[in-house]
Amino acid sequence: MSRAETEISRRTLFRSSSLAAVSGAVGAVIGACSRAPRASAGETTIPLPRLLASSERESKEVETPVPPEQRVGFAVVGLGRLALEQILPAFAETKWARLAALVSGHRSKAEQIADRYGVARKSIYDYEGFDHLSDNPQISVVYIVLPNGMHAEYSIRALKAGKHVLCEKPMANTVNECEQMIQAAKTANKRLMIAYRLQYEPHHRELIRMARSGELGKLKALISANGQNQGDPNQWRLNRALAGGGPLPDVGIYCLNAARYLTGEEPIAVTATTYASPADPRFKEVEEQADFSLQFPSGFIASASSSYGYHNAKYLRLLGERGWAEMDPAFPYQGLRLRTSMKPDGGNTEQVAEHKLETKNHFALEMDHMARCALSNREPHTPGEEGLQDLRIITAAYQAAKERRTIELPKIEGRDRFRGPTPS
Repeated sequence: MSRAETEISRRTLFRSSSLAAVSGAVGAVIGACSRAPRASAGETTIPLPRLLASSERESKEVETPVPPEQRVGFAVVGLGRLALEQILPAFAETKWARLAALVSGHRSKAEQIADRYGVARKSIYDYEGFDHLSDNPQISVVYIVLPNGMHAEYSIRALKAGKHVLCEKPMANTVNECEQMIQAAKTANKRLMIAYRLQYEPHHRELIRMARSGELGKLKALISANGQNQGDPNQWRLNRALAGGGPLPDVGIYCLNAARYLTGEEPIAVTATTYASPADPRFKEVEEQADFSLQFPSGFIASASSSYGYHNAKYLRLLGERGWAEMDPAFPYQGLRLRTSMKPDGGNTEQVAEHKLETKNHFALEMDHMARCALSNREPHTPGEEGLQDLRIITAAYQAAKERRTIELPKIEGRDRFRGPTPS
């Protein structure tokens, strides 16, 4: 052989050997997957070798998705903006959940969406035939994404159909409806989870860790706001029967829930004020703005503003004796940022840091959590009792605003009394 021919042969051999090695590795993985037992709620992680220097952060393991046919089937009920823009696309990022059915009052719209997401047309249901979900063994969880006033009815019907339920927040319009939902879940021996997506999101999980670990010192106060400028006066959020209220149960609940999960405490008193601009056609039935303050047993005070009338404001600042932690924005579906400021003991400088955390799809996280709870029949981190407690406080806040006085709440001992096990 000539030198050129020899070089070509060496390259060909090297390329063939590399391909064989890759093929062998891929084959081993595929073979392992084909031999994998049916998915359980346990960890399905693969360790990774370290590539970077010890001073750098990198993943130690990767969680692999279970095979599609072994994932927990979800039926999404209600094909409005939230479902179309956030929830349905999030199934592409889940590891334990899959889209199995759709429920809508508009058949042609549902068919179009089903075709896009690979849902069989026989798995499209309308509201009259909703109870027939019980006949579809591919459905394990029903995700209620309807206006607030419809949450109780369809959650209870889904539970009676023998399905677990993931319900959007607020849980329902009234305390009584929440209690009926919880009882229906107990009667059916099924799990009821409220979709508090931020309790599963990495930035909020890290903020919870900071708050509970004492890094900020004794917690003193929370200042937060969540508001947006609503438009169409005919939308369901401005209809009291469908919404149950204005910004307080819709966006103010994020501030309220954050105060509770950051401290682990339950408030003992609430004060509130509500306001609506005169002659504004948007606010004939619900308030335009609701501001409230919560007092906790430890002395911690949470002050929050919620509105349908001001430009986007979605922030929180947690204040402690030794430092503060701030998220701005804190409540949107993406783009969350976390900063802290602390002054070391005896130091003269203040250390301000931005915490870079992995971005995760909030809806994928909460659906995977619900899927794993369904597989193992364990209590979700945000069960119905968590949603009920928020509704009790919201109801008291409306009373405080109406009567222009502080409303005392029952004192609840201990921490995280209404939450299930911490999500992995």
